[in-house]
Amino acid sequence: MREATDTANDPRRWGRGRVLRAIRQAGAIARVDIARQTGISAATVTALTAELLSEGLIERIHPEDRAPDAGRRGRPREALRLRGEARLVAGVKVSHRVITVLLVDFTGAEIGLHEAPRAEIASAPAVLADAIVAATTAACARHGRRLEDVSGICVGLAGQVDGARGHVHWSSALDRRNVDLAPALAARAPCPVFLENDANLVAKAEQLFGRGRGVDNFLVVTVQHGIGMGVILGGELHRGARGCSGELGHSKVVSDGALCQCGQRGCLEAYAGGYGLRMRAAEAGLKDMSVEDLRQAEAAGDPVAIEVLSEARQHFARVLANLVTVFDPELIVLAVEAEEGHPLCTPEVLEQVRQLSLSVDAPPTEIDVQFRDDRMWAEGATAYGIERVEALAVERRPLGQSA
Repeated sequence: MREATDTANDPRRWGRGRVLRAIRQAGAIARVDIARQTGISAATVTALTAELLSEGLIERIHPEDRAPDAGRRGRPREALRLRGEARLVAGVKVSHRVITVLLVDFTGAEIGLHEAPRAEIASAPAVLADAIVAATTAACARHGRRLEDVSGICVGLAGQVDGARGHVHWSSALDRRNVDLAPALAARAPCPVFLENDANLVAKAEQLFGRGRGVDNFLVVTVQHGIGMGVILGGELHRGARGCSGELGHSKVVSDGALCQCGQRGCLEAYAGGYGLRMRAAEAGLKDMSVEDLRQAEAAGDPVAIEVLSEARQHFARVLANLVTVFDPELIVLAVEAEEGHPLCTPEVLEQVRQLSLSVDAPPTEIDVQFRDDRMWAEGATAYGIERVEALAVERRPLGQSA
């Protein structure tokens, strides 16, 4: 899998991309405002929007369909918006026991959700590729679409994923290391397939639709079974030289410490991830405890739960403080898979982060806790899928062409 061609050396593609992004960000916008926001001449904006209209990517909003602009005199201007029906995108999240598929239109509006059970935690590459395409096909059928209607499929996996190459260095969803999964998926799907680390996808969702909208430098830390991180620097997703940037859960907090599912010892996940908390509690005598069970046991005064969670909070707070010191981000979003509270994301932990972070005479990094259900992973996949499908539309590449 390769990234879409860089548009910087093609002024027309560059302009098409700028215009589409301006329309997406505004929701509905007049041509004169597109020209003002992008710096593109009004005549060029008119020509580019005529192209996009003829291709069915955008549509007109007649003045009578819009709310009047406050304080503006005269006839309301015709506005443009994305045409939702232009593209169908599937976002897929592979979890331990389920594959979740979310279908959205070109604007990001939800069409429908489907969940398909997995028979095993770690699958052979061909088996997993078959299951992903089968789940996407079933999602389409459930919501009155066909797989052939899908313009792009974006798959999120936990683990060390080089999204630019479609290569998985390691993932708990696979039974082996170093797998070129994107080609296996592309051979089974009638449309481009994009592969990415699941935490990176949540970061893209925050950038396009959430708290990171309009923020150039921010981090998203995901907290669930494991702990991941997506990094947005200068408005771009930072993957690193090998595509493994952001593996926060595998930063070392204890020398030769607890065994992590990645095979190494002392990782943050082994102490503060969902499986790490359960493992530490079981070793101390509290077996078959969920994270919520541990939180309730701590509230009831259980000494084992108190010790396990106290240790986890200390490691988590120190690592977050190091992120603030190293990256100096405007914002850190803690995206937590929980319906309400989580024992790692308490006011006391956030205060400890502030105390441990490098202090300067400027406003501190904002830390925003977002409690989400398990849909957040599939939503992240659709966000990145929309971005990649939009890039293909900008290039006018055939949708059947491999990404």
